[in-house]
Amino acid sequence: MPELALIHAALNAPTPDAPVAFVIRFEVDADVSFDVDVSLDIEDASTSALRLHAQLAAAGWDVSWLPRGRYEVHALAPRMPLPAGRYVAHVALWHREAGTPVKAAAARIEFEVATSASTTSGAPSTTFSWQLDSLPGTPALDSLSWRRGGGDWFYKHFDHAARTTASYLLGDSPLLRGRILDVGCGDGITDLGIALRWRPQELVGIDPFRGYERLGEVLAGTALPAHVVPDNLRFLPASANEIPFDDDSFDVVLSWGSLEHIVGGYAQALGEIRRVLRPGGLLMAHPGLFYSDVGNHLGEFRFAREEPYVHLKRPREWLRERILATEPDRMDRSGDVATPAQYWQWFTELNPITVDRFERELRELDFEPWRVALRTHDRVDYTAELQAYSFVDLAVGELYVSAWNRKR
Repeated sequence: MPELALIHAALNAPTPDAPVAFVIRFEVDADVSFDVDVSLDIEDASTSALRLHAQLAAAGWDVSWLPRGRYEVHALAPRMPLPAGRYVAHVALWHREAGTPVKAAAARIEFEVATSASTTSGAPSTTFSWQLDSLPGTPALDSLSWRRGGGDWFYKHFDHAARTTASYLLGDSPLLRGRILDVGCGDGITDLGIALRWRPQELVGIDPFRGYERLGEVLAGTALPAHVVPDNLRFLPASANEIPFDDDSFDVVLSWGSLEHIVGGYAQALGEIRRVLRPGGLLMAHPGLFYSDVGNHLGEFRFAREEPYVHLKRPREWLRERILATEPDRMDRSGDVATPAQYWQWFTELNPITVDRFERELRELDFEPWRVALRTHDRVDYTAELQAYSFVDLAVGELYVSAWNRKR
């Protein structure tokens, strides 16, 4: 059986004054299917001219993934917005496989409109609203990370970070089908998302702190089975300063929120990344920017949220006392709980990365920028303590960059 299959597609009451509903039921016959979508194209039966196009994704449903089970989609309209005549509705079920859109199944529904609902003719229009639901025996949609949204730790990594890395920054490059290294992989959730979505030959995550050992525990709180972790994904307790692989071993190297945490600086780590990345390979880096408002990584402390750039305004001893004496408003970390002492340690170890310096360091190592994205703060209110800092360092909150390795 294919990964996705249509079970039922039908249309109720295509009369001009009656509500219209296309009902589509389908099955996911895999542990997980990604970027699921349903399209509806209505053609004039006599001319095959397209009269109407509608799509689940275009209506705001970003169905990042669905677990195994059965689902039902309704495409709804107050009435059929077509002149009298005979029509054919083409229903298609889509998903993405290894980063490529695939039409998994299709159905054809013939119907007739007896009386014109409108005199409108010409260009196709979108008039339907959409609803997706899981059927009994299938996990509820509200239990899935993409429905819980930005505050959900699993969503931030399995959905947002994986898609931002591979599609937005790396453009679904064919190199993602090769060998990938993630430097500073943390709990491994992003790597799991990439491994399942793009199906590389191999994806290796390294992190000396072994956070990836909790991945099975994290999965237990999702709608995914523990055995969803593929054979092409593995983890090692290795440091970015001493990557245990030969020269030119990988087609892609990733670093999401890790370079700022390498104790003593990240120059050696960048050199190691260049060494193990083959010529013509791709690097994707998302380093934390220390001088931004969020660069202190203390956003879970109320005092840091209430005083922008507090880490640049206050003495280190003041910060230490506040951090150690305060219980943070801990965000969801999939069950991982850090102490105030750990927050202080992480803060003191941060590398002072800036956009200008990071660009210069990449170019000196023969990296050729491909895609760059910056997220800026809405406004910077300069106080006396901030006068020494540049506009760019304070205003840019996040940096994302992909670059080609042009070493010879």
